[in-house]
Amino acid sequence: MSGPTGPGAVPAPGRGAAAAAPAPFGTRLAAAMTQHGPVCVGIDPHPGLLTQWGLADDVEGLRRFSLGVVEALGGRVAAIKPQSAFFERHGSRGIAVLEEVLALARAAGTLSVLDVKRGDIGSTMAGYADAYLRDGAPLAADAVTLSPYLGFESLRPALDAARASGRGVFVLALTSNPEGAEVQHAFGVEGSVAGQMVAGAREENAAADGPLGSVGLVVGATIGAAVRDLNLDLAAVRGPLLAPGVGAQGAGAAELAEVFGDARGQVLASTSRGVLRAGPDAAALRGALAQAVDQARAALAG
Repeated sequence: MSGPTGPGAVPAPGRGAAAAAPAPFGTRLAAAMTQHGPVCVGIDPHPGLLTQWGLADDVEGLRRFSLGVVEALGGRVAAIKPQSAFFERHGSRGIAVLEEVLALARAAGTLSVLDVKRGDIGSTMAGYADAYLRDGAPLAADAVTLSPYLGFESLRPALDAARASGRGVFVLALTSNPEGAEVQHAFGVEGSVAGQMVAGAREENAAADGPLGSVGLVVGATIGAAVRDLNLDLAAVRGPLLAPGVGAQGAGAAELAEVFGDARGQVLASTSRGVLRAGPDAAALRGALAQAVDQARAALAG
């Protein structure tokens, strides 16, 4: 459970003693993946799922759905990944529910990856970093997703804030949507755009001591030969690879071997509907999670 001095912090004994530094996000995530399996469950309360759960598409339905997922899976999954857009669409009361979700995950000792895909420059990027990566911030998460397409270095305020507070980031690199290739596969004087994201994450993780660095990448599990075609070395990143599309979502052992190769041990498989559609019954949600973990472990073995 996160302590008052930061995620994973352990209060130092004795009056006047300096507080212990929080364990880096990469270290905590690696431990959670070992304990619970390499799966992250997205919390995506879109109208269709709310209806499937017998809930109204309003703030109360949003709250019952989202807190129900955390109550069922908290302490049993490596990480949860709330999708901020589905909370934002309900306005300030929806954001208040997101705050509850993040607080409940902390209380359960479960890591949170807030899927916000923020990206900007200067003071605006610093504002995003303050909102999501500062100890005590109402929307503070253990990690956030970031969009680097104003340049990798534009993310510097978030990268520095995450490092200072023991948190992490996942930078979009090779997404599975067809439109992504026109930007991510493009080449410039320094190689492909995706390659620059890989290089940036590798440099950020160079000094990491644990099994995983805290700067990860988002790499779709269904992108086929893109990693090979772009001549990318994902294993050299030494950070977690957040991968939509593993297991029941389409990518099995052969596809994962093609995409991730020697980096399969770094993969955190992201699933949402594959687990969430089993709700609202808590036991059914846990059963769907167990199945997703078994499928991910089998697909990532090798």
